[in-house]
Amino acid sequence: MRLSCALGPLSVVCARESAGWTTREFHADGRSPSEQSVQTEVRIRKESRKPGRAAVRSGVVTVREEFWVRRLRRTLTGESSAPTLVLVEGRAGTGKTRLTARLAELPEAARATTVRWRCGDRRPPQPPADGDGPVLLLVDDVHRADAAELDRLRALLEDPRPWLAAVATYRPEELAAPGLPLGAPPPRYAAELTVLRHRVEPWSREQVRQAAVEALGEACTPDAVARLHERTGGVARFVVDVLAALRDGGRASCTAADVDAAGVPVRLADLVLGRTAQLPEAARRVVWAAAVLDEPAGAADLLTVAGLADDDGRDALVAALAGAALRQDADDRYTLPVPLAAAAVHETLPGPVRQELHARAADVLQRRQPVPWPALAHHRRASGRIGGWLRAVERAARRAAGAGRHQEAIGLLESTLASPLVPHAARARLAPVLAASAVVGLRSDQTVDVLAQIVEDETLPAAMRGEMRLDLGLLLCNQVGMGTQGWAELERAAAELRELRPALAARAMSSLAMPYWPGHTLAIHLRWMAAAEEAAADSKDEVIRTAVAVNRSSVSLCYGDPQGWEQVRALPVESQDLRQRQQAARGLCNAADAAIWLGYYGRAERLLSEGLEMSAKSGAPYAEQTALGARLLLEWTTGRWAGLPERCEAFLAKTSAMPVVAADARMVLGLLHLAQGDWGRALAWLSGKDAAAREHASAPLAAATSGALIRLALARQDLPTAVAEARSGWATLTEKGVWVWGAELAPWAVEAMALAGEVRTARRMADRFAAELDGRDAPMASAAAVWTHAVLAETTGRPAQAAALYEEAEAAFAALPRPYVATLCAEGAGRCVLKAAAAEAVAADTAAANAVAADTAAANASGPADATAPADAEALPDADALPEDVKARAAAVLTSCAQRFADLGATWDAARARAVLRAYQPAEGRRPPGRPSYGDQLSPREREVAELASSGLTNREIATTLHLSPRTVEQHVARAMRKLGTASRQELADSREALGGGETAGQD
Repeated sequence: MRLSCALGPLSVVCARESAGWTTREFHADGRSPSEQSVQTEVRIRKESRKPGRAAVRSGVVTVREEFWVRRLRRTLTGESSAPTLVLVEGRAGTGKTRLTARLAELPEAARATTVRWRCGDRRPPQPPADGDGPVLLLVDDVHRADAAELDRLRALLEDPRPWLAAVATYRPEELAAPGLPLGAPPPRYAAELTVLRHRVEPWSREQVRQAAVEALGEACTPDAVARLHERTGGVARFVVDVLAALRDGGRASCTAADVDAAGVPVRLADLVLGRTAQLPEAARRVVWAAAVLDEPAGAADLLTVAGLADDDGRDALVAALAGAALRQDADDRYTLPVPLAAAAVHETLPGPVRQELHARAADVLQRRQPVPWPALAHHRRASGRIGGWLRAVERAARRAAGAGRHQEAIGLLESTLASPLVPHAARARLAPVLAASAVVGLRSDQTVDVLAQIVEDETLPAAMRGEMRLDLGLLLCNQVGMGTQGWAELERAAAELRELRPALAARAMSSLAMPYWPGHTLAIHLRWMAAAEEAAADSKDEVIRTAVAVNRSSVSLCYGDPQGWEQVRALPVESQDLRQRQQAARGLCNAADAAIWLGYYGRAERLLSEGLEMSAKSGAPYAEQTALGARLLLEWTTGRWAGLPERCEAFLAKTSAMPVVAADARMVLGLLHLAQGDWGRALAWLSGKDAAAREHASAPLAAATSGALIRLALARQDLPTAVAEARSGWATLTEKGVWVWGAELAPWAVEAMALAGEVRTARRMADRFAAELDGRDAPMASAAAVWTHAVLAETTGRPAQAAALYEEAEAAFAALPRPYVATLCAEGAGRCVLKAAAAEAVAADTAAANAVAADTAAANASGPADATAPADAEALPDADALPEDVKARAAAVLTSCAQRFADLGATWDAARARAVLRAYQPAEGRRPPGRPSYGDQLSPREREVAELASSGLTNREIATTLHLSPRTVEQHVARAMRKLGTASRQELADSREALGGGETAGQD
């Protein structure tokens, strides 16, 4: 583990190695410490706010660290003979010893005599006598010094030798005389001695985040970072220890719950338990009370929980503070030195004592206004008051849900309902609260397990079972990604609730109306929609009517019904009812997602902004996360690829447990890697073990993923796989009947079938796709229909027609805008211009040959000759045989395409376009004969080959892309590896940055 951290203001990097902890210094500009002062974060005492000014307190100056480090260096170099003392204070674990270790490694220290002295080891060293040159005296743990050591240290400082640079570290909370590190009375510092003070502060949240990223990568969520900072108090040593435990746990991601589960580091437990054990009994009870409360508390509350009277309690509190077992904050509240330590103290308490303390804590909290219901529930349960615990849980959960804090309600109710102590009646009362929050919150498998048990309880009323089954079905469909099982539960819920609870039946039916889930036709979904609207009207419940209206608008937009936009505009976004606003927020997010698939990207952007804002304000985290996933898809479609892989991976880290929500990011990553030529990773994202199973995948994502897999198989010249995927994807699309979702599938499916020789099937597919879009408001699908016919024309030997269709499709995609797909169509147009010219040339040659043959036959008595068979339009003639104007036109198009692909980051596409460009470049644009000399630099072709090799393509795949032989590719890869100094293709991948830039067009 490598942790980047700032121990106080001195910047260091800590590295965990088998031999122990080591440190090294780093500087942003690369200069050595002798060439610059150490740049630091600084804290100035409140007595002075002016930069560069020191603050004076008790005769000791507190200054910026860069100043005191610079002062030490001046003394060590002999620039100034005046001795210097720096008093470094910091709580246990903040990194004082590591700070002095870094000072010992300063270049100036190497030219001086360095003396290390750790107080308490009973063997204090003897500094050199006067006149022996500069001396760096590093004294650690002054708070542990006995009287003899203090006398010796005071003597050194009251009569210091010249060129003495002394640094003394201590824990202020453990000083025998508070505020006086060298004891009382304070030393009589020599007049020539400069005395400075520096405080090593705990880490800020940002510093904790940086350390977490170093240890765990980006898998550590913001909530986990906040929890880690809160529980460790930012103390560096304990942050590092917790991160080590999390790292060794091998988690793919790290959440706040993982931080809590990591436990208390051994060093922290030893520190706090050791200090507590040395206290008198009454003072120990105060520490126990602080551990039970586990929050900063005033003296009155703390002593009440401890069960101590005023006078005894005051003395006990003072003793606990003097023993450093407690600390006091700026508001005169008391808590353990590090919040995480409370768990260590709590575990050591005998059961009866612990229950007694929790009972008194519950009594204290019950008197507060407002009552902190979650904390009160915790103390009541720990004290054995089961009835009071359940009442507090219900109050806490309902209040949290009512305020939109659904995840808080879910966590509280899950842990409660999982307990065997909850009686049947209470379970029936709490379960609906959990279900109501779960369907708008984020995924929790524990909630699914709880609800699955409840719906099988035959003793519950049928209406309650139906309500729980409805919520279970919604969870399975939306959060868990098990659409088939979820659909079955929703059907049962609709049947159970139709007569008893028509409002809830309407919710179930309207959920069944959503066409995203596989296995059912659009006609079935529309029938469920009609039934839901009827049930909603019977219910006379405005919230249910809003929920059904949201789903009606979502269904309409899914299949391109123009009325869907009017239905979205009618949603009650200004309602005063929080529940209606939550439904409206869901409707806006659904509409944004539908707009992306339809091709209305400007509308999608506006709807996402409005939906995200409304989801956050109304407390609809599930809708908010789906919208964030849709935004990634929007960025892909509109060509905003810069930083998109990182944004997708960060989103996946947060939503890894919710496959439905994470699916957008997975597909976008697959498409990005496909365009970049990293086909192995593309396949892993699109169909790897963590991808949604086909039977559960959302229908539009399934169609788009199928299209990407067909394209990947075609790129790899794996035609059987491409055809199998095309048949499967097309069958699924046909069964569902939502044809606007075929935009990402149809062109590739038709190409695969045509290349396999099934031209009639390909033509039927293209024609049906276009026909089914009649009357639909779907600009993306309409443009894709033209693209599909362009592909069909090209693959069936009609290049002139294909070029015109590609140009039409390019214009349509550019207007959306879909820059990547528009560029693919432009590339197709340029390619087909060359094919059309080739076909004309072949036709002319064939006509001439036939004419010669006819003349010969007429003059030959032996009879007519055989007619020459027409040439294959795919077999392009030599580039020199094409007209120069045709080549110039195609070259301009392909040059533009290569640049547009490169600007997007589509490495593989850019290389493919450049390969065609090189083959048919106009004569005046070619490089002069002869091989140029690039020396140790990569040639343009070597750079291009190395770039594709670094992305994971095999030599054969690179050869196919660049129209080269595998042997030529092998030679280019070998030369590139030699010039870059890499020993393997993996190292070549690690050197990808070295491949960027420079000229990539041209030939060598």
